[in-house]
Amino acid sequence: GMQPHLQALLSLYKLFCPELVTITLPAKMRTFFKNSEGPWKAAMNAVRQRNQGSTPLTQAVFLGTAQPQSRKKKWNTQLVLPATSARNPEKGTEKYCDLLNTDETFPVEQLQTFPQLLQNIHCLEFPSQMGSVLTNPLLLHYMNCLRDESIYLRLYYWMGQMLQEECTWCVVDNTNETEFKSFLQTIYKAECFLQEGFPACEEFLYKSLPLWDGSCCRPEVLKLVSWIPLSSSPEIKSYLYGPLAQLFFTSSLYFKCGVLETLKELLENWLNCSVINMDSEPHS
Repeated sequence: GMQPHLQALLSLYKLFCPELVTITLPAKMRTFFKNSEGPWKAAMNAVRQRNQGSTPLTQAVFLGTAQPQSRKKKWNTQLVLPATSARNPEKGTEKYCDLLNTDETFPVEQLQTFPQLLQNIHCLEFPSQMGSVLTNPLLLHYMNCLRDESIYLRLYYWMGQMLQEECTWCVVDNTNETEFKSFLQTIYKAECFLQEGFPACEEFLYKSLPLWDGSCCRPEVLKLVSWIPLSSSPEIKSYLYGPLAQLFFTSSLYFKCGVLETLKELLENWLNCSVINMDSEPHS
């Protein structure tokens, strides 16, 4: 019978081999098979529009994500520690906030030395601009010691949005590769400092590597690959090895050596992470 899933299968056959399907199929039917060529068509359209310069609109080609917001605010403005912390009450409500918040907080913009961090670690408050944490070693220390899930969620949300909006090979009107390189280097330095990868960066790599040409920001991208967390190893074959293999077999010897070096560093990071986890278990 003409069941919906059979109609969808027949329509797929009719698309690629129309001589095999002679019956008439309805014009509107439920979609059962996603178009695998969607990312490639979007990437080719992005390159065409960038070369022609006819459409100034920004279009993201990430699958499953909305179009990025306006790029009026640059990412590097978020990396400067703000003059006030996250808790910034209005003048009319300051006295009420003082009555409710009996704990004194130490302003993060006054944090300059490691002894200050140790003395005020119980009363620090993270800044409203989470990007400023990436360039502040003292706040990275605090973030590593505190292990507050809300702090990590704020940082990952901001980082994911910025990576999506600033990616030079996924956004049509973003051609400033130098700024995006600097952003990726900042993230990589923070990962090296914390000795762990960011999940937001891992998600960005999985979505953008199928559209990557292997040359744009190559050193920075490969460095980020080396810090993919160990917990994601089951999905790494299809999301990482597949796109890298396509580039590996069609690229120069220099690129092949860079990929092998990156995978070696990824394995070393995983081994170090597993050793730390084993040492933390009392009965291991």
